[in-house]
Amino acid sequence: MKGYGPADPLQTPRFAGISTFLRLPHTTHLDGVDVAFVGLPFDTGVSFRAGARFGPKAIREGSLSIRPDYNMAQRVALFERLSAIDYGDAPVVPGFTDRSYDKMAAALCTVHEAGAVPIGFGGDHSVLLAELRAAAATHGPVALIQFDAHSDTWDEYFGEKFTHGTVVRRATEEGLIDAARSTLMGMRGGLYGPGDLDDARALGFTVIPWDDLAQLGTGAVAAAVERAGGKAFLTFDIDFVDPAFAPGTGTPECGGPSSMQALALLRACRGLHIVGADVVEVLPDLDSSHLTATLAATVAWEILSLVAVTMPDGAV
Repeated sequence: MKGYGPADPLQTPRFAGISTFLRLPHTTHLDGVDVAFVGLPFDTGVSFRAGARFGPKAIREGSLSIRPDYNMAQRVALFERLSAIDYGDAPVVPGFTDRSYDKMAAALCTVHEAGAVPIGFGGDHSVLLAELRAAAATHGPVALIQFDAHSDTWDEYFGEKFTHGTVVRRATEEGLIDAARSTLMGMRGGLYGPGDLDDARALGFTVIPWDDLAQLGTGAVAAAVERAGGKAFLTFDIDFVDPAFAPGTGTPECGGPSSMQALALLRACRGLHIVGADVVEVLPDLDSSHLTATLAATVAWEILSLVAVTMPDGAV
C-alpha cells in the first residue's frame, strides 16, 4: 500500500468504526497524499427539493459496502498506486452563497496547492463554482466533463445568478472553463424553451443529450476525453441516472440511464487528466433505500479508479 489507504475489513468489519469515505483515515495533513475526498455540505443553490447539504454524510455511509482495493473493470489496485484520505468537510455559511463559495474554495485551494486531487461530495451542483475557482487558481482554465440531466447553463433562475442551474454559465464567464474542450452529457426532460441547449452550445460546449448518448455509448465519452486534451474537471450530478436507480436527488428526470449504463459511461473516461472531480445532488431524506448514496459512493470510487490508472504503472 502506498501511503494512506483504507482500514483492513478482515480485521475490523466494514460496519464498525467512524464513517469516513471508504474507511480512509480522516486527516487534513496532505504530505504524500494523491487524492483527498472533501465534503461540500451546501444546498442554498437549489431550485426544487432541498436537503443535499446532508449528502456528504450519506455518501460516506454508502461507501461502507464497497470493497475498495481492486477495481476489476479498470484492472487497477488502487492503493498500490495512490494515497488517499478523507479530508472532512469544507466550511460553509448556511443561507449565504457568496460566503460559502469563498470558504469552500479556500479549503479546496489548500488541497490543490499540495498537489493532491480533490474529489468533492455535494451538496447541490452550485458547489461546482467554488470547486472550479480553486482548480483554476492552480491549474488555469480546465476542460469540464459533465454527466448531468441538465446543462446548468441558464443565465439566471428566479432572478438569481448563483444557483445550481446557472453554475456552468457563471464558471464559463469567469474564465474557469475552456468550453471548447468541454462536453456536457445526459441532458433530458422538459425545458423552458427550445433554445436552452442551444445557449449551452453558443457558449462553446459540446452538448450530447441523453437520447443521443444512449445511442452513441462509450465512444462518445472517449471522444470527449480526447477533446479535453489536458487538465480536466469531472462532475457527476446523480440526477444523470434514472430516478428508478437514484431516487434521492433534488430534480429527478425520468428516462435516463440505469446505474449499470451510467457506470460504464463513467469508466470510459479512462485516460482523462483529472485535476478535480465531484459527485453531487444526493438528497438522503428521499433515499430511504440508500440506493442513491450507495451509487454516489460507487461513482466517487470509480473516479478514484480513473485517477489511479493515470499513475505510473497504474494498470495491473
